[in-house]
Amino acid sequence: MTDQRATSDDVLNHEFNRWAEEGEGEKMERHHLDITEKTIRLMNLRPGERVLDLGCGVGWATRLLARLVADGPEGFGQVVGLDVSDEMIRRARSASKNFENILYAWGSAQQIPWEENFFDKMLSVESFYYYEDQERVLAELFRVMVPRGRMFILINLYKDNPYSLQWVDKLKVPVHVRSEAEYIEMLKKHAFENVEARRIPDDTPTPDDYKTKSFYSLEDLRAFKRIGALLLMASKPDVRTPAPGSTIY
Repeated sequence: MTDQRATSDDVLNHEFNRWAEEGEGEKMERHHLDITEKTIRLMNLRPGERVLDLGCGVGWATRLLARLVADGPEGFGQVVGLDVSDEMIRRARSASKNFENILYAWGSAQQIPWEENFFDKMLSVESFYYYEDQERVLAELFRVMVPRGRMFILINLYKDNPYSLQWVDKLKVPVHVRSEAEYIEMLKKHAFENVEARRIPDDTPTPDDYKTKSFYSLEDLRAFKRIGALLLMASKPDVRTPAPGSTIY
């Protein structure tokens, strides 16, 4: 890991450890459950598949995935939750003791601690815009996914939902703010195929007495939820990534 990457990951680790201690990891489930469940339905998960939950936080989505890929006719599916925050990982492990098919790893999305050609599917919920070197993360995802593996990146912060920009200044870590078109171009640049994008609205009601610190008004929050999150979907080509040191003839 380079010094630059270690520095950016240290910043994220410090901030998200603070979030974990303040209970923000658990709040993410309430805030993002609706759009995540809609995304998981699009993943077409099957028992026996191996799935990466990138930026897993306290593991609430990891556990949803684990139930869907558990023991079946095609084998015993596994879900790996990866997060840059060691405190989030500690809490995820504590909450997942009843799951035999979950493994949590503390590490960087920019240097995924896993072997090549392993994961059938990948889900990332509300974490991709935090990664300083998104190009490097995509290269790592390409490496660890199986040929024809499919990834699903869910993003609430993007240019095409102008209401999401209201809370950028409230974050204490740098973020990327890109458009749908920019993300699609980036995915294609990294040789991903079958690139798609769609909006995933949040249909949960917003009570009139709801207090928000992230938006200027409740109407802005409701508009943000109506426009929805950006879901990016893409597939690795039918090629195997060689292991480090391999010779290609």
